[in-house]
Amino acid sequence: MKIVLVGSVDPWTRSVATVHRYVALGPTLGHDVALYGHPNPELPDLKTTLDTDDADLVVFLVQVPRDIPDMPGLARMMDRIPREKRVVLDLWGRFNETIRIDHDFNHLEKFDGHPSWEWIEAISALGGVVLQPTLKPRRPDVGSFLFHGFDRNAVARPCESAEEAAARWKSADRAARPYGAVYVGSNWQRWSQVRPFLEHYRAVADKVGQICLAGWDWTERPGWAVELGLLGVDTDPDLLADLRVEVRMGIRFDRVVPLLAQGRFAPVFHRPLFSELGLVTNRTFETFLADTVPVLMLPKAFVEEIFGAAALKLVPKEGVARHLEELLDDPVATWDAVLKTRQHLARHHSFERRFAELEALTAAPEALKAAS
Repeated sequence: MKIVLVGSVDPWTRSVATVHRYVALGPTLGHDVALYGHPNPELPDLKTTLDTDDADLVVFLVQVPRDIPDMPGLARMMDRIPREKRVVLDLWGRFNETIRIDHDFNHLEKFDGHPSWEWIEAISALGGVVLQPTLKPRRPDVGSFLFHGFDRNAVARPCESAEEAAARWKSADRAARPYGAVYVGSNWQRWSQVRPFLEHYRAVADKVGQICLAGWDWTERPGWAVELGLLGVDTDPDLLADLRVEVRMGIRFDRVVPLLAQGRFAPVFHRPLFSELGLVTNRTFETFLADTVPVLMLPKAFVEEIFGAAALKLVPKEGVARHLEELLDDPVATWDAVLKTRQHLARHHSFERRFAELEALTAAPEALKAAS
C-alpha cells in the first residue's frame, strides 16, 4: 500500500516523531510511506515525495493552518485522488464546534484568524473520511483512529524483569540520571497542570531530585501571548527559581527519549482540551520508550482505556509527593507496572495495528469508524 502523509513537519514540534515512525516502519510491513513535499535537510532520513497520483491513501495530518498544502499541489491532489482515498486526520479537534476548557480551545481565532466554520468546511472538502485520535469522537460523522503508537523495538533499555529494571533505576548515579523528574513539552495550555505538580513536588524535591523542564516559553510569558491576550501560556519565574527548576529550550524530536531517561520520573500531561476530547498525542506513548518511570497526570478512566489496568499504579491517588514516595519505596512493583503497561501498549497500540487499521480503511472506508 502506498501512503502519502500530508502536513508540515518540524523537527522541534508536534507529530514529527510519529511521522518518522510511519515512514521508517512502513517498508518493514510491506508499505511505501512518504511525506508530501520536498526533502528537508534537517530531517535527512524522512522520505518525501511530490507524486501522489498512484497513492492508495493520502492522509492529511491537520493541526495548524500550514498543514494544508498550497496551490497548485493541493488542487492536483483534489483533482487526481478519489475522495474515498483522501483521509483527514484531525489531530487537534478542529472538526468540532468551538470548545473551551479553562483557557484552552480548539479554534485559535486570535492566533490564526480561522473560526470554527472555516475549519469544518476546509476539512470536509479535503477528504472523504474524517478521523480523530480519540476513542470517542463527538461528531457522528467522525471516525476513531489514534494515529500515534508504541514501537516496542524502540524501547531505549528493555528489561527482562521488574527486578532488573528496579535495580538499575535505583542504582543510577547522578551523572547518568541527574534529575528527579523531566518534562519535555512546550508551555502551551499546560501551566495549569504543571504548576500544581511543581507545588506538590516541593515536599519531596530533596529526596527525589531536581526538576528539568524542556520546551518553549517556560521562563516567561511570551510577548505574542501578551499582545493577543491569550491566556494559558502562563508561568511563574519565581516559583521555578525557588524550586531550582532547570529550564531548557525546546529539543529535537530524536533527543526526547534520551533526555527523559535522565530523570527518575517523567510526568505525562495532556492539554485541558485534549483531556476533554480524549485525544492522544505522540508523548502519550513515547514516554514509555524511555528508561524512566512515567507519572500519568491524566484521568483514570482514560488511563485504563489506553494504557491498561496496570498503569493505574502510575496515576497519583493522594497527591504527587505521596505518589512519588510510594513509587520510590517499592521500585519492583513500580517497574512491574511500567513493564506490564509496555506490554499492553505493544499489544493494543503497535504501529503494526495502526497500519492494519489503515488497510481496513482502504478496503472499506466505513471500517475504521469504530476502530480503536
